[in-house]
Amino acid sequence: MKLSSLLERVEYTCCQGSLDQEVTTVTYDSRKAEPGSMFICIRGAVVDGHKFIPDVVEKGAKVLVVEEETQVPSGVTVIRVKDTRYAMAFISAAYFGYPAEKLKTIGITGTKGKTTTTYMVKSILENAGYKVGLIGTIEAIIGDKVIPAANTTPESFVIQKYFRDMVDAGCDCVVMEVSSQGLMLHRTQGFIFDFGIFTNIEPDHIGPNEHKDFAHYLACKSLLLKQCRVGIVNRDDEHFDKIIEGHTCTLETYGFSPEADLRAEDAKLVSGKGYLGISYHLKGLLDFPVEIDIPGKFSIYNSLTAIAICRHFKVSEDNIIKALKVAKVKGRIEMVKVSDEFTLMIDYAHNAMALESLLTTLREYHPHRLVCLFGCGGNRSKYRRYEMGEVSGKLADLTIITSDNPRDEEPQAIIDDIKIGIGKTSGKYVEIIDRKEAIRYAIEHGEPGDIIILAGKGHEDYQEIKGKKYPMDERVLIADILAER
Repeated sequence: MKLSSLLERVEYTCCQGSLDQEVTTVTYDSRKAEPGSMFICIRGAVVDGHKFIPDVVEKGAKVLVVEEETQVPSGVTVIRVKDTRYAMAFISAAYFGYPAEKLKTIGITGTKGKTTTTYMVKSILENAGYKVGLIGTIEAIIGDKVIPAANTTPESFVIQKYFRDMVDAGCDCVVMEVSSQGLMLHRTQGFIFDFGIFTNIEPDHIGPNEHKDFAHYLACKSLLLKQCRVGIVNRDDEHFDKIIEGHTCTLETYGFSPEADLRAEDAKLVSGKGYLGISYHLKGLLDFPVEIDIPGKFSIYNSLTAIAICRHFKVSEDNIIKALKVAKVKGRIEMVKVSDEFTLMIDYAHNAMALESLLTTLREYHPHRLVCLFGCGGNRSKYRRYEMGEVSGKLADLTIITSDNPRDEEPQAIIDDIKIGIGKTSGKYVEIIDRKEAIRYAIEHGEPGDIIILAGKGHEDYQEIKGKKYPMDERVLIADILAER
């Protein structure tokens, strides 16, 4: 491919060489450079790609995209840009033939609800006959191919490659999670989303390697509303006015607020043998009853978001109602049937904020007992352990403390830290290091009307110990325990 074609939507200066240069491959990973490559020098949090220029030139790279002055042999073309990450998004889009223009693109951002909403949207659209690609925290799904995720929002080059693969696999549309980091680092540049969704925002991801403060976090998330044609926003969020400030899209809203375009009214908790859910009546732009087999008020918000998107795809009421009833997300309030007497579920809640939100939601169902099983990751902040211990001690009737991913720490030392947090409360607890045995205890001691939550692992199917990942899927553990009984 000619260099001039790759740069057709990029602002640049050609410092050396020719725009007629043929480019064989594009890469930002120096290990993948080869004769005829374009190498894009990305400044990462740890490593600066400019340092690898001598290596890639030796491997035969013919084009360098840089941010700083560079001395290289005369046979190498040097393209200078203001921001190589920003440029990479547009170069990648060109390299893969602008695949986003052949798909309906849906981007979902927010502190909570992104993962569940993407799967709800996928469920509704597929139920209506669309072929849907997905990119998110758990995995990317392209036709029959499932690729485990490394980041919530991959690098722009990877996104464009996935889009290309989706087009080639016959997908009509793609729904993807968009993280604040992804927006800040220009991973979602190079195309305009057809629909950009903002679920909610709470203080999170604030620290030296992420966002300096809440204002910066909010500003980064709000960038989505400047990169989409239609923006769909939670009207109930207390930061709504700030979120929509400077938006360049057509705006729609959802929520409980009378001002919302799509509203939930008459919400009711629903419970049956071994499952929990919620129902409500949809009003505003659409009017019909909805029931979901996922508990909690946030399930209403997630489903409203999904409906607000799918409305634009002319999906029938029947298809929406049916799809929402069966929509499930691995490891997000995932109910696993073990008994008609009590309810057991798996959830990814792995910090105090998420655990508090989950346990508070489940308390609303007035269980006989709320039982919370969890551990904390090793090589991570002790404060998380204290906080999660305190939250579970306050809100659960029984806490079962066990192992999560101990990594390089001793599981008992992590459990002892969790107990410090529980010690601030009057909560009852038992400690069982082996996670399978802890789950067995929870199931065998389940009482009629209990809600048992296995928190922290969610969709993960491994346990990380001393630098190695061992297979461990809670669904498999539960099946084994039931078989052994």
